[in-house]
Amino acid sequence: MTYSCIPSFPALPPRLGASARFALTPLAMLLALTQPAWSQTTTGDQAVTLSTVVVTGNPLGSDTLASPSTVIEGKDLDLRRAATLGETLNGLPGVSTTTYGPMVGRPIIRGMDGDRIRLLQNGVGTLDASALSYDHAVPQDPLSTERIEILRGPAALLYGGNAIGGVVNTIDNRIPMDPIEGVHGGLQGSYGGANDDRSGAVQLEAGNGKFAVHADAFGRKTGELRIPGYARSDRQRAIDGPDVDQPRDRLPNSDGSASGGALGMSWTGDSGYAGLSYSGYDSDYGSVAEDSVRIRMHQERLGLAGEIRDLKGPFKSVKASFAYTDYQHKEVDDGETGTVFKNRGYEARVEARHADLGPVQGVLGLQLGDTRFSALGSEALVPTTRTQSAALFVLEEWTVNERFKLSAGGRLERTSLSPSADGNERFTDTDKRDFTAKSFSLGGVYKLTNIWSLAANVAYTERAPTFYELYANGPHEATGQYLVGDAGLNKERAYSSDLALRFKDGPHHGSVGVFYSRFANYLAETSTGRFRDDDGDVVGQGDDDALPEAIYQGVPAEFYGFEADGTFRVFERGGHALDLKLWGDYTNARNRDTGEPLPRIPPLRLGIGLDYSHGPWSAGVSAERAFAQNRAPDNELPTDAYYRLDANAAYRFKMRGMQWQAYLRGINLTNQTIRYATSVLRDVAPEGGRAVMVGIRGSF
Repeated sequence: MTYSCIPSFPALPPRLGASARFALTPLAMLLALTQPAWSQTTTGDQAVTLSTVVVTGNPLGSDTLASPSTVIEGKDLDLRRAATLGETLNGLPGVSTTTYGPMVGRPIIRGMDGDRIRLLQNGVGTLDASALSYDHAVPQDPLSTERIEILRGPAALLYGGNAIGGVVNTIDNRIPMDPIEGVHGGLQGSYGGANDDRSGAVQLEAGNGKFAVHADAFGRKTGELRIPGYARSDRQRAIDGPDVDQPRDRLPNSDGSASGGALGMSWTGDSGYAGLSYSGYDSDYGSVAEDSVRIRMHQERLGLAGEIRDLKGPFKSVKASFAYTDYQHKEVDDGETGTVFKNRGYEARVEARHADLGPVQGVLGLQLGDTRFSALGSEALVPTTRTQSAALFVLEEWTVNERFKLSAGGRLERTSLSPSADGNERFTDTDKRDFTAKSFSLGGVYKLTNIWSLAANVAYTERAPTFYELYANGPHEATGQYLVGDAGLNKERAYSSDLALRFKDGPHHGSVGVFYSRFANYLAETSTGRFRDDDGDVVGQGDDDALPEAIYQGVPAEFYGFEADGTFRVFERGGHALDLKLWGDYTNARNRDTGEPLPRIPPLRLGIGLDYSHGPWSAGVSAERAFAQNRAPDNELPTDAYYRLDANAAYRFKMRGMQWQAYLRGINLTNQTIRYATSVLRDVAPEGGRAVMVGIRGSF
């Protein structure tokens, strides 16, 4: 196994312009303010362990959220880890994945994908190109993640309009937030899966109670994906005809590799912390839609974060974070680079928690962002565009009494998009656009009994169109389309609501909820029925280089459905415990004017599982039924139903001063042909067949 290591910490990136440096000012002030607090340290043997709180959903630190949320960490994360963030989370209530082969997968929440799902890394945007195209991977590997928080439903209040569908926040400890004494670390490795995935990671942390350092590195290498039968579906093979070569048993060009690492450091104390980190990520993987195309990705990220607590006066604490990202990937066809995608910029956040006003506590926030995206080469389907944003937000929480808690807030966000043609005639008529988006939310949790509670949330959210929805004009070979944006698009607007019944009684816990979202201007990608060639000329369907034309336009739409999950202790005696797990979700999405289904919506899914534990031993088995998705637009094929049977076993032990956990996973044990309705390539590239994976994780 070869790991890519990060060199010595660099100076501030030279590309960081004056506006980015200005955004650093609040953080610089915070670093100065925190210095007195560093002398007040905790003198424990290791890092302070905090209780589980969904910080993504509530910066006030409450563990009771009106919005549906899920946290994955520890052994649960170990047994779910896959090569992509999307596949790692796939199957959680309301969460599915895009897929473009085993190395590409972005989370989908309640049928919403792309720029409606906000991907965060330690609370700050990832700034990549994964929302633009389904073949663009997320430059994060679950190997480097310690905890993942998912918010289902609109979180635009805290994180902007492109969180109108939900938020996924990956959390690592690259900037230590709590005092560390001595040296701690861990390592993990695994082998197996349907693509012979070989992966490993190592992490080290050290500190003296005041100063802490962190280092990690990871690597992954995979072969071509083994599949049960033909790569193309029966329906697609019938359309292709007998003259088209039909691969089977393995998915061509589905191999890949990824590696990366990070260095971080911080000053810590009882009253706060301040630190910085530098990370790198590289990957090389094949496009399963084009046998000759490889994608080579590289990202560097500089992060700064700090917090000061226990303040006197109008504010109790102030927290700031900043990340500058330099991202690019090249699409290489037969060894020659065709298109280069670049995204450079920063995002900064400051959150100030004000002093309690009786039973009311709250936080005020400022968020700034500035990115420059370019797509240069033969598939330059969008112009080089600079996107600048600034937002103010407020969140207040009122504990009415011991049973009832209310939360409310608002956000005002200004976004400017400035395109540049760079000599490309297709983009000479593009103009700058400015948008002001508003979001409001009101939620509450009412405790019916000591076991049962009722949670409700309503929100109004607005999202500014992205640069590709406004300015796209070019061939998009990855999805087999010629995409055309509309520079006159208005904001996307939605009214959303959630209602959930929750229960928690010792080992028994779960929830059943329903949701509804009504869009006045859902920005949808719609097929026109026409065809264009690579030059943009309208041609016949059978002509050379003919691609179906798709346009971005606003349509009235609605999303509704349910989510449910529960864990029930059915047996407990003599250290033996057996839990029954049940889960399911369903999303229906349609154009309210025509009644036509929206594309790539997951079907009804139901699951059942058993988890057993006894001392250091644990084991589990689960079965999921995904029903057929026959509600598809006219230009999409339906998706067949499937069953999926998985199993796992794990053993904890101590050896040579280290705590170890060894595990075994059985994946798709019945060797089902699985095609996700959410995949743009579901009729070309199925998921992997029967597979076994072994792994081990150690810590000291």
